[in-house]
Amino acid sequence: MDERVTLRSHLDRSASRTPRGDAVAAVIEAIAAATVDLAALIADGPLAGITGQDGGINADGDRQKDIDVAADEMMRLALADAPVAAVLSEEAALPETLNPQAPLCVAIDPLDGSANLENNISVGTIFSIRPRGNDILSTFFEPGTAQCAAGFVVYGPQTTLVLAHDESVDIFILNRHTEQFLLIKQGVKIAPDTPEFAINASNRRHWYGPVRAYIDECLAGTNGDRGADFNMRWIGSLVAESLRILVRGGVFLYPADARPGYREGRLRLLYEAHPMALVMEWAGGAATTGRRRILELGAKTPHQRVPLIMGSVRGVRDVSAIHEGIEPMFDNSDAPLFARRGLFR
Repeated sequence: MDERVTLRSHLDRSASRTPRGDAVAAVIEAIAAATVDLAALIADGPLAGITGQDGGINADGDRQKDIDVAADEMMRLALADAPVAAVLSEEAALPETLNPQAPLCVAIDPLDGSANLENNISVGTIFSIRPRGNDILSTFFEPGTAQCAAGFVVYGPQTTLVLAHDESVDIFILNRHTEQFLLIKQGVKIAPDTPEFAINASNRRHWYGPVRAYIDECLAGTNGDRGADFNMRWIGSLVAESLRILVRGGVFLYPADARPGYREGRLRLLYEAHPMALVMEWAGGAATTGRRRILELGAKTPHQRVPLIMGSVRGVRDVSAIHEGIEPMFDNSDAPLFARRGLFR
């Protein structure tokens, strides 16, 4: 018999210490229960009728797959019975009101990275929980510091839940036999300085100057200003990249670049960048656009996109320092002067 702490008992212990503790715990449990069913559906895939075919276009212009639609329905159904005033999903244009008098609102990406499934690469669910304001819609436009909990689930070799709650980041793994999440790591802290970075290097020609400068310095290894040989990782799955940072450290970069549709960044602020930033900061790391702390940003639209640079404190600090040393108007400059100004110590 497994004697590890269950998610439910873990939440029960902290409920009395946190504002709206019982309500937050109920929402987390509802999401976790839905992910158990979603994990089984993903694992069965074609055997359960999931073909991976396109299911249309979502509200933000991205192609949906049939599994995206199924995941969205599962999460909405689970949250309908939780103390949630409204839910904003990646798959809907606007927040859906559930129970206007409930104390919490949820922003969620029901299934992040569904295109990876055909290659059997890890995908996930990302969620953000915040207190409901007097006006439900405006609740979603408050800065990320308003979040009271956030987290993500990775559907991979194990189904892993990473939870930022009660100012701690804890990791749970699903026991498939009992269908319970069990605590395996508590109070996770990101290594402050790991010589490892993750970025899609095929887009280098589109990057703005500060990002190119930082990556070039990493690639220079011990011959460059970084003074260390760096490893590069790129899974192409946000949840898998984030879990690796929690375990190993390093920095993840999904910057804005010069391509149409990428100039303001690509990841969504409310249900990707905000929750990941809370996880990173509560685990002792950092998250920025390059120029601004992610948690200080408030959304202007439900599906606003932003750049995201997150992970170990030193890596994020160094990327930010380069941005600070270059005027925004020169971000896309190739001039050597601007490419190196921010690296001066």
